Amino acid sequence: MSRLEVIAFNIESCATIEQSGAHRIELCDNSAEGGTTPSFGLVKRAREIVSIDLFPIIRPRGGDFCYSEHEFEIMQRDIEVCENIGCDGIVTGMLKTNGTVDTDRTKKLVDLAYPLEVTFHRAFDRVRDPFEALEEVIDCGCTRILTSGLYPSASEGKEVIKQLIRQADGRIVIMPGSGIRASNILELARYTGAQEFHMSARTMKNPTTAHRQSTFPEDLHHVIADRYEIQRSLEQLSKY
Repeated sequence: MSRLEVIAFNIESCATIEQSGAHRIELCDNSAEGGTTPSFGLVKRAREIVSIDLFPIIRPRGGDFCYSEHEFEIMQRDIEVCENIGCDGIVTGMLKTNGTVDTDRTKKLVDLAYPLEVTFHRAFDRVRDPFEALEEVIDCGCTRILTSGLYPSASEGKEVIKQLIRQADGRIVIMPGSGIRASNILELARYTGAQEFHMSARTMKNPTTAHRQSTFPEDLHHVIADRYEIQRSLEQLSKY
């Protein structure tokens, strides 16, 4: 059976994602930078209100995926928080400056997270050789790889994704993500043979405040998950 993971950037989205029938939440902060580690309070409250799988991202900052020792220490402590709260897994990824997987430190994070599952996130899309990197991530003990096939969107990278799935041969889950919508998820599934999919299904929510400061022009919309997009995507996957 195909499974759908959806990003949540706030508590409202967590509830929406579960109610829409998705199977897993990737919980993040900071949508503008592609997701960073959510706060303790958000992780804890999300765990209290949803029963589907909850995977917080462990990413101490935006930018590249080459981390200092201080940042690596923060990542380890954040993983311990996720374990204590009762999360089902984490999402993380570390690279070396030469574009290879930082296997030594990734293995340490996987070992620390056990028995939580570990998804290696789209740091994978910045590696110099995806087929070499696939073997490195498998050796690290990760459960799955989130990838757009080294292109901006999974549709553009579908050929690489298909090849990665063939090479993985069931040893690790290859989960396409980026630019996935109800309009293309079925075609992507049929082309690549993927069984798990990742989407943001994002839309913008209007501000609820009645007062707007005329001397301070700003956009107060914020990102939320679109229940209808999630439901339509699941309907499409049911045909696969």
